[in-house]
Amino acid sequence: MAGDSDTSSPSPDSSPSPDSPHSPDSFHATLHSLKVWDTQLPAFDPDAAPSAPLPLFREWFTHAAAAGQVEPHTMSLATVDSDGRPDVRILMLHDADARGWHFASHATSSKGRQLAAHPDAALVFYWPAVARQVRIRGRVTACGPKESRADLAVRSRGALAAALTGRQSEVLNSPQELAEASAAAWERAGAEPDAPAPTWTRYVLDPAEVEFFQGDAARRHIRLRYTRTPNTTTTWTRELLWP
Repeated sequence: MAGDSDTSSPSPDSSPSPDSPHSPDSFHATLHSLKVWDTQLPAFDPDAAPSAPLPLFREWFTHAAAAGQVEPHTMSLATVDSDGRPDVRILMLHDADARGWHFASHATSSKGRQLAAHPDAALVFYWPAVARQVRIRGRVTACGPKESRADLAVRSRGALAAALTGRQSEVLNSPQELAEASAAAWERAGAEPDAPAPTWTRYVLDPAEVEFFQGDAARRHIRLRYTRTPNTTTTWTRELLWP
């Protein structure tokens, strides 16, 4: 009879066992077993820090790479959408110079559209190998077609192929559709290394605020914040923050 069974309730045997990697117990056991900064951490004397953030960022970046940090050039980019809701993703740093922190994407992607409407954004680098974090806030500017295309010229064939594949953030009908478009883009990238990618855009975040965080095993973390003086490009105020 239809009333003899309740298909909306799982059977007793359907719940994952406590030892299953899918069980809540397994998740919490793993979560609470993880150690933080279980290694010797570098020292950081904020009084010896430079007067501007860029030299310190370059020093910390090079140190993280030498310490074995995997992909130290990856960073989080935070933007806001048309409703003011935050959005964040991981992407790669392309340069850091007097103009700011550089990255690239398609102007037609979600991040590209969000930056066009709301150019204020934030970046975060986290290097757990040395317990260091760098947070950057400022306004993003899109570079012109010439500089944007030059961004691809110094990168790999795969980077050009990905740019030529395009349609970033659009709805994908199937993995096969992506495979076919990607294969065609790889072939074109090999045959035409100077092929145009009209929507590919290089961006520069001009920093207004940069914070350096050095973790400490005793939780006496050091936070040094640089704030740029309004209407200047080279004058910064430095201050320590409580952790």
